[in-house]
Amino acid sequence: AAVDIQPACLGLYCGRTVLSVNGSVETYGDCGGSARVCPRGQRTDDNKICRECMGSPDRYDWLYLGFMAMLPLVLHWFFIEWYSGKKSSSAVLQHLTALLECSVAAVVTLLVSDPVGSLHIRSCRVKKLSDWYTMLYNPSPDYITTVHCTHEAVYPLYTIVFIYYAFCLVLMMLLRPLLVKKIACGLGRSDRFKSIYAALYFFPILTVLQAVGGGLLYYAFPYIILVLSLVTLAVYMSASEVEFFKDLLVRKKRLVVLFSHWLLHAYGIISISKLDKLEQDLPLLALVPAPALFYLMTAKYTEPSRILSEGGNGH
Repeated sequence: AAVDIQPACLGLYCGRTVLSVNGSVETYGDCGGSARVCPRGQRTDDNKICRECMGSPDRYDWLYLGFMAMLPLVLHWFFIEWYSGKKSSSAVLQHLTALLECSVAAVVTLLVSDPVGSLHIRSCRVKKLSDWYTMLYNPSPDYITTVHCTHEAVYPLYTIVFIYYAFCLVLMMLLRPLLVKKIACGLGRSDRFKSIYAALYFFPILTVLQAVGGGLLYYAFPYIILVLSLVTLAVYMSASEVEFFKDLLVRKKRLVVLFSHWLLHAYGIISISKLDKLEQDLPLLALVPAPALFYLMTAKYTEPSRILSEGGNGH
């Protein structure tokens, strides 16, 4: 289409909306009034013209969305395990219910996103960190009046997370209380709903985290996964006094926890490498069990009681 040469709009994200198209000639709005703000689902191109996002999320974008989708599920599982108690048999069913809630919420979120009714979504490509924080780049031509050009330049990676969290919360409030009331017989009345109360706290925290740090998380989440998976695995093994392979095989619950950490570790490695070159990136997955194996083989040499006894004998 022909593009008229006009004075460029101020700021990084102010643009002209396309008012009409006549053959190959397009008519644009000016940079003042409401025309400077790109509608939802559009972002400015190099000519400061608002263009509709017609691309699809790349592999890294999907990995980011998967990470944001896993956060509430992992927190659900943690607090369910934390408050279920050792004698309660309801933990497994609550774990499965939390998985069902998050899975259904993810599918529904994709279905209601554009194009509606499809599991595919159209998106704009993320070019730089500032794309996530367009509200910080509203220009002030006279240093008095601010020209507001805020729009979702990373459509829909920013808002789709909020939609997903909303569906997770609604499904949890519909399903979990009825389930817990029927099956959580091993818990007291004050304890059986604590995992739900915990979710009512961490969902607002996750929402604020996405609103403030969504762009930072987009670039840092693979390293966050690696660090947290290593730290939590080490803490769990030391707290559970896991020393030998036999101990893991006897207690199936610990084996499940170990494999869960390995999956998270593999997810982090895949997110960093993006699997662009399979022949180079796939061998990196062989490093996934290395931290756990190293801990199991060296735990007996670093046991505090043994170190203290040997130190006492030395003196």
